[in-house]
Amino acid sequence: MRLVNIDHVAIAVHDLDAALTDYERLYHVVPEYREVVEEQGVEEAMLPVGASNVQLLQPLGPDTPVGRFLAEHGEGLHHIAFAVPSIDEALRHLAHEGAELIDRRPRIGGGGHLIAFVHPRALAGTLIELVELQ
Repeated sequence: MRLVNIDHVAIAVHDLDAALTDYERLYHVVPEYREVVEEQGVEEAMLPVGASNVQLLQPLGPDTPVGRFLAEHGEGLHHIAFAVPSIDEALRHLAHEGAELIDRRPRIGGGGHLIAFVHPRALAGTLIELVELQ
């Protein structure tokens, strides 16, 4: 397994519209896309920045993972996502190495990408998302 790139850095926000307005005003960046991902309980916007992205996440409700994160931690860094050539290979490798996986099998995430999450306990308290290259 190898990491190819930082796919995105995800930031949890209370108000996606306000955050998008601020990003455009302060950094002159606009979303490549915006969508609701019901399975993950978020509305997200992906902002292209060079070869990577900033993903803004607004929870669809307080009982979602991002809703609980905001209640406990407030707005800010939620996770880092790494692009990998094969998500199945990455998950097999991580499981073999004993990493605690949230997802043992990939699922469909934003933009239709195959994704999987690695628990923060696996490395330095940081939630890691794997995104398969398309």
